[in-house]
Amino acid sequence: MDRTTRKTGTTRGTSTTRGTGTTREAGAGRPILRERAAAVLEANWTGTSTVPSRTLYPHQWSWDSAFIAVGLRHVSPLRAQLELETLLAAQWGDGRVPHIVFNSSVPCDAYFPGPDFWRSTTAGRAAGAPRTVQTSGIVQPPVHALAAWLVHGADPALSRSRSFLSRVYPRLAAWHRYLLHRRDLGGGGLAAVVHPWEQGMDNSPCWDAPLSRIAPAPASAFRRADLDHGAPDDRPTHLDYGRYVRLATDYRDALYEDQADVPNGFAVEDPSFNALLITSEHALARIAVELGAPTTARHARAERLTAALVERLWDPATGMFFCRDLRAPTPEETGALIPEYGVTGLIPLILPTLPRHVTTALLSTARSPRFGLGTPTVRLVPSHDLTGPSFDPHRYWRGPAWFNTNWLVERGLRLHGERAEADRLRTAMLDTALDTDFAEYVDPYTLHGRGARDFSWSAALSLDLLHART
Repeated sequence: MDRTTRKTGTTRGTSTTRGTGTTREAGAGRPILRERAAAVLEANWTGTSTVPSRTLYPHQWSWDSAFIAVGLRHVSPLRAQLELETLLAAQWGDGRVPHIVFNSSVPCDAYFPGPDFWRSTTAGRAAGAPRTVQTSGIVQPPVHALAAWLVHGADPALSRSRSFLSRVYPRLAAWHRYLLHRRDLGGGGLAAVVHPWEQGMDNSPCWDAPLSRIAPAPASAFRRADLDHGAPDDRPTHLDYGRYVRLATDYRDALYEDQADVPNGFAVEDPSFNALLITSEHALARIAVELGAPTTARHARAERLTAALVERLWDPATGMFFCRDLRAPTPEETGALIPEYGVTGLIPLILPTLPRHVTTALLSTARSPRFGLGTPTVRLVPSHDLTGPSFDPHRYWRGPAWFNTNWLVERGLRLHGERAEADRLRTAMLDTALDTDFAEYVDPYTLHGRGARDFSWSAALSLDLLHART
């Protein structure tokens, strides 16, 4: 029995097509999928927000909550609004939205790094960290304005009666200002991430080169709670985790100050992070229209950011968006593109005004053997280049397929008129969600579930796919 079979034999679903990649008859199993997805979100609801997983991730995560709200709006628009309001209530004075909001009722050792590591109320005081709730000090991708606009559209009357948009709009605007000004570390108009966890695709091979310069924290300095719930072969290595801890420690000890002139370290301009910022700028413009505020500047900013994204991160020779390393040790290397084909480079497909020649080339890359979009052997888009030496179908973000990135790719395909391709991807996502009990991520070849089950964004985005396209 091989490794995949051993580790995936405990999933709980009832489908006879589990993990086989077999396409069901269109529409089969959809009512039960909706019921089970809603039950996952109900079970993970805390009263004010939704945990990604009751075991592995017992607090509130930033971009998780945005994706969760997108799906939750189909079950309870009120809870979807509360999801975003709870997250934004923990915003720092400088505008950053922290990547974790800690639940004080959860034991400190249930997750690492926990509140006693981040020390937000003390180390983050100068940056305006809230005093009444503890958070992390780093951020995650800015999906929130898009989520807020979609949540509003689910029940505009409820949204208006609660003044939902008028209350979240100033916070969302401050969040974008922070990214556009404090995080423009490369001076080219794009936001940079200062830790791999900020980009969301934590363990991607895209980070290997810049991370290799970071001296890891000693193993004795931390205890990994993630290994209590996940197989070591699925999770980041101890070496990488030590580097994550070192970066977070240094950022905390610098009082969470964003500096453009720090040598070495870690600062990367990432395609998907900035594509989501651009998408959310367009969403903020729509929110402004609803509130009767000016919108011209926001649309113009989104267009400038799209141009900067193409100028700085697009490689026409390969037909791919790459990350840009802002902290390489030599002048010749500083600002160089990182030639790793991660799914992050496909996410700009969500942009409505991406130049047509870029869209065409990017679609060709997505359909190439690197990602296998539309091929019978790979039904979900992997997180990394299938042909690359770093590809691993099981290890966190180094190959497995994730529901949130596939949801974004599906949205981009549909936006650019690739309806048949989008429909196939949607069907594969819905089949896989039910087969794997809403797994955190899946092997892109076998579609066997990996990581946590009953994962909130997998359930939420399945609800959105069911509702929006049936």
